[in-house]
Amino acid sequence: MDFGLKGKVAMVAAGTKGIGLACAKELAAEGCHVSVCARKLPEDQLGQGIVTYACDVSDLGQIEDWFRSTETDLGPPDIVVTNTGGPPAGLWQDMSDAQWHAGVESTLMNVVRMTRLAVPSMRERGWGRIVHVTSLVAKEPNRLLPISSMIRSGLMSLTRLQSIELAPFGVTVNGVLPGHTMTDRQVHLAEIRASQEGISIDEALQAQAQSIPVGRLARPEEIAAGVAFLCSARASYMTGANLLIDGGVVKGVG
Repeated sequence: MDFGLKGKVAMVAAGTKGIGLACAKELAAEGCHVSVCARKLPEDQLGQGIVTYACDVSDLGQIEDWFRSTETDLGPPDIVVTNTGGPPAGLWQDMSDAQWHAGVESTLMNVVRMTRLAVPSMRERGWGRIVHVTSLVAKEPNRLLPISSMIRSGLMSLTRLQSIELAPFGVTVNGVLPGHTMTDRQVHLAEIRASQEGISIDEALQAQAQSIPVGRLARPEEIAAGVAFLCSARASYMTGANLLIDGGVVKGVG
């Protein structure tokens, strides 16, 4: 299936590992020129068609520098995939004000800022794709992820608002809500559960996998496939959606 993305410029935040890297590789495979950012640059090249820039997405100035560098080196972005590591985990009453503020900066304001920077040129050209990678906790809050649960739920509303405003200009805005995916974040959460329950990390990961109807954790590439489709020309009538890719684990219907 040709997604019609050859020659498009794509920006993927936190794109040097995990789901972000899988998204970058998937878009590069579709013929995009891909700009990714991370706080720490990788030692090796990520792959053909992928350029890496240093950027902490919780810092507005660094986001602006990343956008300027991308526009200079590759051109204005046609696609922006907002993506970050999750905010601190723990019980809500144990989270400090500093952790709440940091979570908002790194998980919410980065999305607002990246979208604000990308939209003007997309509107002018009459084409654009924005995908917010969030989490299943947007639909089913997790007691160990209070900051993430609050912010991701709000991002669903922001996605819908942005989609309505930008639809007349040929710009779609959608969210992708990954389920339990085998990434560094998943291992970190397993470490917390293992400590609380007196089990090994492997046992915690296995228990998580067994709780999912499909019986396993997702691979980052499976999340990236959904992101790539939403970025495609074929998805031109799909906007304002929050696509749940969770192996059937979320029980709600809303």
